[in-house]
Amino acid sequence: MPKAQPDLRPGPGAGRFFWLWAAVWLFYMAGPILDAWHRPEVWERILGMAAALGFCAIYLSGFVVVRRHYRFAGREPSRTASAVRLAGLVATAAVLTLVVGESGLTTLVYIGVTAVFTYPPRAAWSIVFASALTAGFLPKIVPGWDGTIDLLFAVMVAALAVWGVTRVVQRNAQLAEARGEITRLAIAAERNRFARDMHDLLGHSLTIVSVKSELAARLVQLAPERAEAELADIQRLVREALTDVRAAVAGYREMSLATELASARSALDAAGIEADVPVTGEAVDPERQELFAWVVREGVTNVVRHSEAKHCWIRLDRGAVEISDDGRGPQAMPEEPAAEGTGGHGLGGLRERLDAAGCALTVGRRDGGGFLLRAASA
Repeated sequence: MPKAQPDLRPGPGAGRFFWLWAAVWLFYMAGPILDAWHRPEVWERILGMAAALGFCAIYLSGFVVVRRHYRFAGREPSRTASAVRLAGLVATAAVLTLVVGESGLTTLVYIGVTAVFTYPPRAAWSIVFASALTAGFLPKIVPGWDGTIDLLFAVMVAALAVWGVTRVVQRNAQLAEARGEITRLAIAAERNRFARDMHDLLGHSLTIVSVKSELAARLVQLAPERAEAELADIQRLVREALTDVRAAVAGYREMSLATELASARSALDAAGIEADVPVTGEAVDPERQELFAWVVREGVTNVVRHSEAKHCWIRLDRGAVEISDDGRGPQAMPEEPAAEGTGGHGLGGLRERLDAAGCALTVGRRDGGGFLLRAASA
């Protein structure tokens, strides 16, 4: 893969005057232009001035075109267009040198700079070395040329200077791109986290509402007072879910282990599952209580949804929480791995949350049958 060329993207104000950055260095073309103007023959003056001005125009247009391609197209100009411009520079430089003599070799500095600015490194430095060799050896073999101007050195220094500037510009562009990518990744991670939290919040609440709604429907005829109580509980759960969502959106919500244990007892009771649930979460390390509240929420939701269990047990200690039942077992409650490109959901999202906190999640079969979910500090 060829190396990327520098992304030359100065701001809008700088862009209007970009051509000045290249034009200022044409000061050194004053020597060949004056030599052309003072040629004794009219045709030499006309041809020399035309070649000098044509060379300057091609040189400036090359910088402007390259910058425009990078800024608006995001890529370098076509190799054909670059080769045509380089050929134009070489042709006008040759004509100028034939007219004015040794001072025309000054154009070799600009040819080397243009090559570094336009071409990939290997091709650019090949052109630079060819220009330097021409500047170094041609004055030694052409009669009447004294070689007092060390153009070989000038070609190399100018090319190195422009190469350094373009590398700095390229690194700055890459740094800006990396910062942009980090920002995009941070936004994506936050979106995934929020999506996972919404799933964990609403999945549990809506599961309980669904179970209680079915129970209330069965009790309407058999026990109207009990059905009315269940409906009132559904209204409370919906209000709590709405409060949770609002708090999560505002970024202030904290999970309470005690609240989740109470909610777990209510959900299991509504589903007809006998619950053995601690009254409080005091046994758990305070730093782990919010994390383990998520585990209780997800675990109980899965028991209610999938297990068809008769009993459910929740055990807590300082660094672990364990939820088990006597239902159908692991085949009834898949781990729900995180989908590609999402923040995860279900047990997949819970595993991500625990991994980030340095805890391990164990999912398997309970001794004696049923499902076991355990989260513990690693």
